[in-house]
Amino acid sequence: MKQIRRAAVANRGEIACRIIRTLRRLGITSIALYSEADEKALHVLEADEAVCIGPAPPKESYVNIQQVLHALRDSGADAVHPGYGFLSERAAFAEAVEEEGILFLGPDPDVIRAMGEKTQARSSMENAGVPVVPGRTIKDDAVQAAEAVGYPVMLKASSGGGGIGMQCIRSREELEKSAASISRRAETFFGSGELYIEKYLETPRHIEVQIAGDGTGDCRAVGLRDCSVQRRHQKVIEEAPASVTGEVRQKLVRSAVQAGSALKYRSVGTVEFLVENDDVYFLEMNTRLQVEHPVTELTGGMDLVEWQIRIAEGAGLEALPVNEPSGDHAVEARLYAEDPKTFFPSPGTITKWELPEEEGIRIDAGFRNGDTITPHYDPMLAKICAYAPDRETACRNLLSYMNKVRVEGIKTNRTFLIQVLENPLFQQGNYDVTLTETILKEVQP
Repeated sequence: MKQIRRAAVANRGEIACRIIRTLRRLGITSIALYSEADEKALHVLEADEAVCIGPAPPKESYVNIQQVLHALRDSGADAVHPGYGFLSERAAFAEAVEEEGILFLGPDPDVIRAMGEKTQARSSMENAGVPVVPGRTIKDDAVQAAEAVGYPVMLKASSGGGGIGMQCIRSREELEKSAASISRRAETFFGSGELYIEKYLETPRHIEVQIAGDGTGDCRAVGLRDCSVQRRHQKVIEEAPASVTGEVRQKLVRSAVQAGSALKYRSVGTVEFLVENDDVYFLEMNTRLQVEHPVTELTGGMDLVEWQIRIAEGAGLEALPVNEPSGDHAVEARLYAEDPKTFFPSPGTITKWELPEEEGIRIDAGFRNGDTITPHYDPMLAKICAYAPDRETACRNLLSYMNKVRVEGIKTNRTFLIQVLENPLFQQGNYDVTLTETILKEVQP
């Protein structure tokens, strides 16, 4: 087994800080990679060492493979953690890192590539016996493909993610009006304008399964999360474990393990599903650490970043450390620097930052008072998790804590998060992906 001694973090913000905490606990030297805009960022200050990788725009720094490789060479890193976003699901980056003799803390490049392209992922999952949402690739005629599937449909970027390049289409007229613009948007964000069409499910729940695999075909499901609270296809609040019937849980776990085993998945990853009327459909696979991983860690007694490290070093699944869970239920809210009315990003300087330490609350944050939120990057400020012996207590404690949070100088979505946590449907656990749309109709004129 190879032992990692120096690990670079090719990311920023809260996830970089979170990874650095695990590296510190394991006695591994942490190396922050940062853009010129992040010279005084919290992840730079918390790391043992830091290397600048270029100007503020991501294309010139965080997603510039050559710049990142140059920094890895200069730093003497023997491993790199990509976090999420940026280069985390770029197979070309994982390949380049391996060619340098550096461990990539994630799955094999071929798996990243196979799961990153949505139509190929669907095909792979069908071959593995995993149920998928009915759909078709758009080759020449989008209208013909949509009519074959049946309206309403979801039009998606084949190489997309994070809700970008997705739109529900209910008619031929709407499809003809939207397809070209969505293709252009996909080309801008993902380098490919290819689209595909899936049957649109009206009121599904978005349930995902955390898996871990050692690359031999041995794959295990280690937790379920409910990520149905979404705004514009972007997750806002997540919880673990997901409340599903025993039959649905068996379907989810079986399908996720089938997927991981067929791919001979190595590292931790997430298989996402839509669940409607007890039917389970594969949605996509994220070959990286998920934003919402803390709720699984809290309820499962694991450190998923440590698991990524141990698997990369050569450990089998039986050797991965598991501790006593912090709680039986955990709920996470994503705090964003955005206008709560328009949900547009709200850059600026933080003049007050009050996220007090409190028992039963986990804070993953990448900022502090006086920091400047730039328009160059994702506006997420922090993830706030409440954990408790039961769901009702965890939800109540998270709501109480959110009312204590004070961030000023920029606008945040705090009030919207409170509205969700106060909603009776959420409190009862009786919700699906339409919840936030319902709430916004109720609270906005």
